[in-house]
Amino acid sequence: MAVLMQEELNLLKKELLTLGAEVEGRVKLAVQALLTIDRKLAEQVRGGDAQIDNMEIALEEECLKILALHQPVATDLRFIVSVLKINNDLERVADFAVNIADRALDLDATSNVDCPYDIATMAKLVEDMLKMALDSLVERDSNLARKTIKLDDDVDNMHRENFSRVKEAIRNVPASMDGLIYYLSISRYLERMGDLATNIAEDVVYHVDGEIIRHGGIQASD
Repeated sequence: MAVLMQEELNLLKKELLTLGAEVEGRVKLAVQALLTIDRKLAEQVRGGDAQIDNMEIALEEECLKILALHQPVATDLRFIVSVLKINNDLERVADFAVNIADRALDLDATSNVDCPYDIATMAKLVEDMLKMALDSLVERDSNLARKTIKLDDDVDNMHRENFSRVKEAIRNVPASMDGLIYYLSISRYLERMGDLATNIAEDVVYHVDGEIIRHGGIQASD
């Protein structure tokens, strides 16, 4: 029974990493669609959302099956709990990628409005955070996960600065308000993606070190 459970846990990890790679790819496509205002790419991201949803549901069902059949404990239980949470976070990242693709389409339909902040730099940082979080999962590297978590402050600071820049731009050019609001929502989506990458990294720390670092760092026992 223990050997069978280990095989199922290995398959679970493989499926989670497949989902992670798929979501990471969708984020890159959404950002590219935004930066180039490419309708075809944006529609591609939107059209693939159902696939991500189905992968997320299948992975959750697999976790629940292992919990019911094998009743794992200690590190195995921590791993499954982490998978359930990371699975959900990845699906939400994919949703925000769709939101960004939607805004790319909206901007394409709006008269030309310059973005008052550096989208490319913020998007690159968020993409890096997601990659680092997923790499820390693959490598069971809690140090890399902790480095990922520290980057969230930079993303939050960018979003606050972007909010100020958008407000100023709206005051200066009220006629461009619709487009500027789209840019503000994009900043918010990227900021939320950074939060979700942070959540994933925190779950890696929990899985690897048995330490809950949300809400002040409560220690978990083996």
